[in-house]
This record gives sequence, structure tokens and C-alpha cells, in this order.
Amino acid sequence: MTTPDPKRPHPGSDILRTALRRNVGAMVWGTVLMGLYQAGETAFPIALGLIVEHTMQDRSLGSLGLSIAALAVIITTVSLSWRFGMRTLQKANTTEAHRWRVRVAARGLQPVAMDVDLKSGEVLTIATEDADQTADIIEVVPLLISSLVAVVIAAVALGLADIRLGLLVMVGTVAILSILSVMSKRIGASTREQQARVARAGAKVADLIIGLRPLHGFGGNHAAFRSYRTVSTEAKHQAITVARVNGVYAGTALALNAVLAAAVTLTAGWLAFDGQINIGELVMAVGLAQFIMEPLKLFSDMPKYVMMARASAERMALVLTAPPVTTPGPERPAAGGDLEIDGVRYGSLRELKFHVPAGEFVAVAAYQPRAAADLASILAVNVPPGAYEGVVRVSGQEIADLSVEAVREHMLVNPYDGEIFAGTLRTNIDPSGTSRTIPEAVEASMLTDVVALHREGLDYTVRDRGANLSGGQRQRLSLARALAADTDVLVLRDPTTAVDAVTEQLIARNIAKLRRGRTTIVITSSPALLDAADRVLVVDDGVITAEDTHRNLLATDEAYCAAVAR
Repeated sequence: MTTPDPKRPHPGSDILRTALRRNVGAMVWGTVLMGLYQAGETAFPIALGLIVEHTMQDRSLGSLGLSIAALAVIITTVSLSWRFGMRTLQKANTTEAHRWRVRVAARGLQPVAMDVDLKSGEVLTIATEDADQTADIIEVVPLLISSLVAVVIAAVALGLADIRLGLLVMVGTVAILSILSVMSKRIGASTREQQARVARAGAKVADLIIGLRPLHGFGGNHAAFRSYRTVSTEAKHQAITVARVNGVYAGTALALNAVLAAAVTLTAGWLAFDGQINIGELVMAVGLAQFIMEPLKLFSDMPKYVMMARASAERMALVLTAPPVTTPGPERPAAGGDLEIDGVRYGSLRELKFHVPAGEFVAVAAYQPRAAADLASILAVNVPPGAYEGVVRVSGQEIADLSVEAVREHMLVNPYDGEIFAGTLRTNIDPSGTSRTIPEAVEASMLTDVVALHREGLDYTVRDRGANLSGGQRQRLSLARALAADTDVLVLRDPTTAVDAVTEQLIARNIAKLRRGRTTIVITSSPALLDAADRVLVVDDGVITAEDTHRNLLATDEAYCAAVAR
């Protein structure tokens, strides 16, 4: 994975500090309430000791009634402070997790790719699990402080009975935390590795789902499944390792806490037997020894949760602090729509050069599929301008001087495998809800039969990735979305490979009609689309080798005829 910017050596710590800083109010209020809760819990055995002592001395109903009232106040305080304290902290936790999820998702959806070696499935895991674990720091700190309050109150109360009991609690607590803090480092390292492996498994399964149909087509699904099984098994083994480390940590914490509680109880018993403390103080000491195990357990768990939150924050930093692959310019394309490719060398393209005036419908017939893919990637700004030689100009301006958002608003490149999203036909055609040409786009893409087939029409529900549509229907839906965008320049790559010949002819004519006067480039080998274009550019071995109308090329170029005739 890409190393974060060296100028910011602790990006994970920065994320945690940001989370803590903007939740100070909620954390202070939560700390006060949880401190009251822990103080009330601690006061309960102290009150019991005092009740026993004074009741035995006074033996009056008034003292007993006052003691019962005091216990009622303590119990009410414990109940209400816990309820409202946890509600405050969990609300802040949930809100903070939402903020980080949105930030990570926003980075992943930015037009300019980030220089980080993470797949989409890994980013998804970071935006969900890691964001949640990072936000847990909002609860961890107040609970840590409130647990410390309980331990201090218990130590002071025991110290007032006998200084040796108070010192035993304080020294024992410090010893327990020292041991557990060392163990928590192992948990942090194991957790980071587990999160990375789970993310890789998620990325693998996302890739498999996307490519499931073609995998079935050539029989590669079993090999793909074995590949996923290997990655998933690695994640399982690491999860078992983390569970084992957590189990050892929890067992050690419980054992140490029990030893401390037993030591306090035995010491108090010895002091009472020796007459150095009274019966009430003995009851208080035994009660506190039992109670103190809860805040000590909570207190001793905190280093583990801090390490887990930091591990998740460092993974989020891989996305949030990653530099952009390229730095786009600030300009916007001028009105119009001409496109110029000037001496571009990239991948299979060698000194590719052509010009499409505004309003022209041009078809590009690339004999090698790799050349078609490379050209589409460059026009879609998926390849930064610095990664190839030559210049691409949109409306006379170099693409390197333009912002990526502005380029994509001006020029839409629609791939042959455009994604279909869960929703409706309408939301897939017009995701922004602003298009005024939906009926024309539906008709031009020959999607009318799909709309008419269902009673809901354009509001027909589409499943994720278009699972309830055929391949041809998905392709026509993607084409309708591209046409409805109504951009100045439209680039289509193989938009009709999954439809029949008759439908393909109609779509070709409809595109030419709907896009008349708007710049349109179709990268295709379809005779229907080639024939509908004003002219055809032939790309062979990365360069333009011929340029004419489709019918003239068929009559004069045998290689072209052999490549596109069906």
C-alpha cells in the first residue's frame, strides 16, 4: 500500500485528534454523567458499610430509614446517569462515524483518482468498519476517565479506612495497566493486519460479482472461486489470531483484576481480624473489592480499544491523505465541441492524431481492441495528461489546463460496460433528476420496449447491477443515460454489441438524428454505426491509416472491409 505523505508522519493520530476535538462538548457531558454513574456505583458499598456501622451503634428506625433513602438516591443517580451518559456518547459516536464514512466515500468518488493502492472493496471496508472503529474513541475516552474516577474514589475510601488498603488499590491498578498496555500493542498490530486482509477479501468478492457473467461464459468461475477462497482463508486465519490475542488479553485482565480484588478482600479481613478496622469498614472494603472489578475491567480494556481505533484511523489515512494522481487545471472548456488528438502516444497508441470539428458525427474503427480501450481511457481523463505524450484539446484548450469536473460536464465518455445501479429506470437514465431529454433518449436508445413492458414504466424497479435486465437491456439503458446527459461532446464505445442487427440499425439512425449539430464520436466496429457517421477514422497499429465515409472505405479498402463487414 502507498505510504502516507512523509510531511505528515502521524495521519492516524491527526484523525483521532480531529474526532476528539469536534466532540469535546458531548464528551465532557458524557464524562460528567458517566463519572456520576461510577461515583454512584462506588458509593453503594461505601454506604452499605456506613449503614452497618451506624445501625449497629444507634439501632434506631430513623437511622435505618435515612440509610434506605440514601440508597434510593444512589440507585436513582446510577440509573439516570448511565442512561443519559451512554445516550450522549453513543449519539456522538454514531454522528462521528457518519462524518468519516462520508469523507472516505467522497474521496473515493472524486473525479481525480488518489495515488493509493486500494481497490473499491477495500475502500468500502475502510468507509464502514474502520470509520466505526475510529469513532469509538469518542466513547473510549469518557469511559476511561469515569473508570479512573471510580478507582480513585475506591482507593480514597479504602485509604480512609486504612492507608494500606488504598495503596494496594493504587499500586495494583498501575501494575495491571502497565502489563496490559504492553499486550495492547500486539492487538493493534494484529488488528491492522486483519482489517487489511478483510478489505482485500471484500475487494476480491466485489471484483468477482462484477465479472460473474463473463467468468461463467468462459468457465473461469471455479478458478475465481478458488482465488477468493485463498484470500478469505487468509482473512479467517488472521481473524482467529486476533481473537486468540484478544482472548489472552481479556483473560489476563480478568485474572489480574480478580487477584487485586482478592488481595483487597484478604487484607481487609486480616485488618478486621486484627482489630485495626471495624465491621462497617470491613463490609465497605469487601463490597468495594467486588465492585472495583467492573471499572478495572473497563479501565483495562481501554488500551485495546485505543489501539484498535488508531489502527482504523491509520487505514482511513491511506485514503484521506493520499495525494491525487494528477493536479488538474482550473479552466473550463469554451462553448462549442471540437476535439483534437495531437500526437498522442500511450499504450498501443503511436502518434495518434485527428481532429473532430464541432457538430460532426465521427466513428473510430480501431482494428485492435487495446487501442480502442486506450483512446477511451484518455478521453475519459482516466489517464492523467502527464502519463502520455502528446496533447488532447477540447474546444481548443489543452485538457491538462482544464478541471476534470468541467471536462466531464462538457464531454461524456460512455463505456461499453456502463454500470447499472439499484433504483428505477428513470433514476438510472437521469441520476441527477435534471435532464429534459429523457423521452428522446429512451426512444433513441430503443429502450421503449422495456418501458412499455412494465406497468410502472420508467418507475420500474431495477436491481443492483441490472440483475433483472438482459444484457441488451442493460446496454440500451446505459446508452439512454449517456444520451439524456446531452453534453456538448459525447463519446460512445461499442454501444450496441449486445443488441440484434435490426435494433442496432435503428439505434444508429436515432443517435445520428438526436445528436445532429452536437459533436459525437463512436468507437466501434458496428457497420450500422459506421454507416451513420459523417466519416470514419481507421486506427491500425496505433495510428490513423485511413479516413473516409463507411461506404467509400468498403469499396476501396480490403482490410477495412474484412475487419467490419458482417
